[in-house]
Amino acid sequence: MSPPPSRFPQGKARFPQAASGGRFPSEWSRHRATWLAWPHHEPDWPGKFAAIPWVYAEIVRALHAHELVEILCHNEDVREDARRALGAHGIDMRRVRLHLVPTDRVWTRDSGPTAVRHADGHIQWVAWTFNAWAKYDNYARDACVADRIADLSRLPVRRAVRPDTGEPLVLEGGGIETNGEGVLLVTEEWLLSAEQVRNAGLSKAGYERAFAQYLGIDRTIWLGRSCVGDDTHGHIDDVARFTDANTVALAYEPDPADANHEPSADNLRRLELAARGGSGGLRVVKLPFPRPVMMDGERLPASYANFYIANDVVLVPTFNDRRDRDALEILAGLFPGREVIGIHAVDLVWGLGTLHCLTQQEPAAG
Repeated sequence: MSPPPSRFPQGKARFPQAASGGRFPSEWSRHRATWLAWPHHEPDWPGKFAAIPWVYAEIVRALHAHELVEILCHNEDVREDARRALGAHGIDMRRVRLHLVPTDRVWTRDSGPTAVRHADGHIQWVAWTFNAWAKYDNYARDACVADRIADLSRLPVRRAVRPDTGEPLVLEGGGIETNGEGVLLVTEEWLLSAEQVRNAGLSKAGYERAFAQYLGIDRTIWLGRSCVGDDTHGHIDDVARFTDANTVALAYEPDPADANHEPSADNLRRLELAARGGSGGLRVVKLPFPRPVMMDGERLPASYANFYIANDVVLVPTFNDRRDRDALEILAGLFPGREVIGIHAVDLVWGLGTLHCLTQQEPAAG
């Protein structure tokens, strides 16, 4: 499909933005900083942990020339490890801050808060309740990360509750994707399936009301499933990402024999229906999947869609695969004003996440 001349269809705003006064901005809007947490939990990368801090140092090296990097460090030893690795990579520490904040894991996209920008330009964090993807037991420290980031950034924070019961609302940032103009992508697998249940009994309409209330969302587009190996059970950031207000990059597997084919074909159909169902247009650009990345007989959630958009740069996970070049070229075409940099992620994805999962942007005010 060719790029449409009109804006992405907004649909009827059943739950108006005025409910919160703020809106979830696009990832490509200007950032003040990127938030990370330095790796320290060896069981997340069994047998490969030694390589992971060096991957993080490469990520910081690519980011810090474009924006500030705020890093949570589990304890003093972890902070010193981070300082040594960053120093070895020649990183200007005037562009990096290392904070002592205990964490269980380092997936800041999910444990951290989500920012909204208000009409007057000021930034506010929305803090979801984090329960380790309704899967793991050790998350007490991570459940406090959103409030710690709010404290360190000196920004106000609003704690989200369910619209039906007033109980804490359990969500993760990797499950929500916006074009910055009131449209949100999520998956049914994440929020509506009977596995890894976040908010028992909360309906599709209830989620949409919460998205409107806390993120200023006018229209939610529901895709089906994420990719093979995703232990979050359905995060959108492995399969579908906005690259501008009208364009979605969709991870698509054309081989019918591959387990990612059916869910990606279903997601393509849903996006095509969403485009026809609105008053404007939508361009879907297919991203390839790399060939399966395996470890100890397990297929890992390797996906080029887990890229991260920062100021003037896009970081893309790569997998020593012939399709790496194709993915980088596609994304370079979608982000003509930004440098597109590949970050080797074969070791990183053994932790069941890559670049988008470990980052969280703090938008610039104004």
